[in-house]
Amino acid sequence: MIRTTISLALALVLLGTAGQAQDTSGQTSSNTTQPAGTDGAASAVPQANGAGAGQTDNPNLDAQSPAAPQQGAQDTVPGVADPIYASGPRQRDGTPLVPDQPVWDSFHGQLSAQKYSPLTQITPENVGKLQKVWQIHTGDVSDGSGDKPATVWSATPIFANDTLYIGTPFYRILALDPATGKQKWAFDTKSTLKALTQPALKNRGVAYWQAKNPVAGKLCQKIVYIGTMDARLFAVDADSGKPCPDFGKDGVLDVNQWNTVNDRFPLSVLQPPTVAGNHLILGWAGQDWEWAEAPPGAVFSVDPQTGKLQWAFETLPESIRRKTGTANVWTAMSVDLGLNMVYLPVASPSPNYWGGNRTEEIPYATSTTALDLDTGKVVWSRQWVHHDIWDYDINSAPTLMDITVDGKQIPALMQGTKMGFLFVVNRETGKDVWPIEERPVPQGDGSVKGEVYAPTQPFPTKPAPLLDQSKKPEVWGIADLVSGGACSKLFENLTYDGMYTPPTTKGEGTLAYPDSAGGVQWGGVAFDPDAQIAVVNTSHIVQYIKLWDRQDYDKNAGGSGNENGFYPQKGAPYGMSLGNALNWAGMPCWKPPFGELVAIDMHTGDVKWRKPLGSSQKYGFFMPESMGSPTIGGPAVTKSGLIFIGATMDAKARAYDIQTGKELWSSQLQAPVVANPAIYEYKGREYVAFVSGGNSILKPAVGDQVAVYALPQE
Repeated sequence: MIRTTISLALALVLLGTAGQAQDTSGQTSSNTTQPAGTDGAASAVPQANGAGAGQTDNPNLDAQSPAAPQQGAQDTVPGVADPIYASGPRQRDGTPLVPDQPVWDSFHGQLSAQKYSPLTQITPENVGKLQKVWQIHTGDVSDGSGDKPATVWSATPIFANDTLYIGTPFYRILALDPATGKQKWAFDTKSTLKALTQPALKNRGVAYWQAKNPVAGKLCQKIVYIGTMDARLFAVDADSGKPCPDFGKDGVLDVNQWNTVNDRFPLSVLQPPTVAGNHLILGWAGQDWEWAEAPPGAVFSVDPQTGKLQWAFETLPESIRRKTGTANVWTAMSVDLGLNMVYLPVASPSPNYWGGNRTEEIPYATSTTALDLDTGKVVWSRQWVHHDIWDYDINSAPTLMDITVDGKQIPALMQGTKMGFLFVVNRETGKDVWPIEERPVPQGDGSVKGEVYAPTQPFPTKPAPLLDQSKKPEVWGIADLVSGGACSKLFENLTYDGMYTPPTTKGEGTLAYPDSAGGVQWGGVAFDPDAQIAVVNTSHIVQYIKLWDRQDYDKNAGGSGNENGFYPQKGAPYGMSLGNALNWAGMPCWKPPFGELVAIDMHTGDVKWRKPLGSSQKYGFFMPESMGSPTIGGPAVTKSGLIFIGATMDAKARAYDIQTGKELWSSQLQAPVVANPAIYEYKGREYVAFVSGGNSILKPAVGDQVAVYALPQE
């Protein structure tokens, strides 16, 4: 989960840079693994084989499955002249499902998670003319001051069935005319509006499915799904908004029926399910930092029309499932229909910052794991953090891309991570495209009892890390001056021996850089398949973590904010606290930039350009854009060479030239756009849609605005 709170208003005043921004614009089938609550992953839990950087192959796959690569193996698969690996939704023979047609019918635009549109009407030359053609305010918003918790609205709109579908943080579905925003219908789940597992009401949108040959006039041949924090998944007819009576019970699937081990909280369905052919694949979100023993991570595939369980995949070995938990998939997944694989970004186990209860190998934790779409069995897995005690969840869907490296065409996968690493492997086999090396890491100061540290961790050689984790971040001189040297003193009292410095009980704790918010967040990596350029936004944030033995925790524990402060890790010998490295004025103690936008040439793995992204802002004041902004959300790209992104504190939507990084357009919105934009075409006109929902992690502003842009009509 993203964890940081940045308050920069006083810094703006001190720097004299105040100014207002201008708008420039179920049941298990017979051929599946067992359901949750049994050893569903028994046949998929591997023996340690030392393959790759945490690579694991399922020993029970048939003889035609890919062989396990050796550690650090260079991928030499030549590919094919005319690839069957076209990224995006595809048929079983590998051909594109809708060749060269614009598709934005899933959370990341396409199942490949490329966030790419082949539309070319809006170009670098004319994007400056982009104007807001319609907007709506849903009314589903709360700042937390009333009887409802605050809202966090991170929903990417879905364009399908000639309709724009949007989910709200009050767990309603809105079906809108894509050209005007006029409401076609609305569906209210009437869900409990309580913060059961999260610090706020949260929704990341809806999912869409339709039958291969829809029968006209028959209900639920096209379906829209929305999940809720109280662990229910609703299915409604995409044309009328009526519940689908054959799905679950009267259109509602109780996901919590599979919550049978360490039932501490409901399995919240905040991320829309992944729709892949006749599979609806569900992960879930939980309550972080509260419990040592929590529900164990599981992913469920259900029938899109009935909700009946097809298979379940357990991420934790059965032997330790009851004494730990999570290692769940709470973010989006990606799918290659041609290879018949779904790719899971798996989170860390519980408790997040102490692992003495889980010293055994947990090969699927903090990994990218590829499953057979029909059976849920493991094809390959790469663990990106061994024995994760930093809450470095793999927090975004891996981006599937076909790239040409040294003249060889490779069906690749890029996994962005909180560590600021971008791991690139062959998505068929999990083998390295550029070498990934196991390197020694710090082993702690001996203050934490029962802990066993991993001696090495995987480091990619290309692309280079997005943040320099080799040394302690520099203190920002201005913030230090304002604080009378308090920033320098704080940094001196924090332990930091480089990347993967373990949490400690001593002093002020351990400096966390990157922090658990992540260098790359759940917006993930976008990819232009023509230019072969990957685009990613990154945050540069410093926090500090301290472990407290139970007696000291009980004496010192204060409150917690929106994912910062004190958390008990009940059942562990240590509670924990997480603080932001700020001075008394709320200024970051570390040197800017605070966030960047980065483009990578995927022929070489080298950075093409990078630049500060956005401006840090609060209470109407704006910092210089040269300092950048922490970001939540991600980019989308177009065939015409544009990058669209929100994500910044200053609540702007922006467009950049993908070749140069030049900012070409911006527009001021109600609140930070903490969701990826959607790009679609309707009746010959190209539109770009932003959800301006806000997140108090960035600043207090929240919103309920949907803003849609297009070029002026002649």
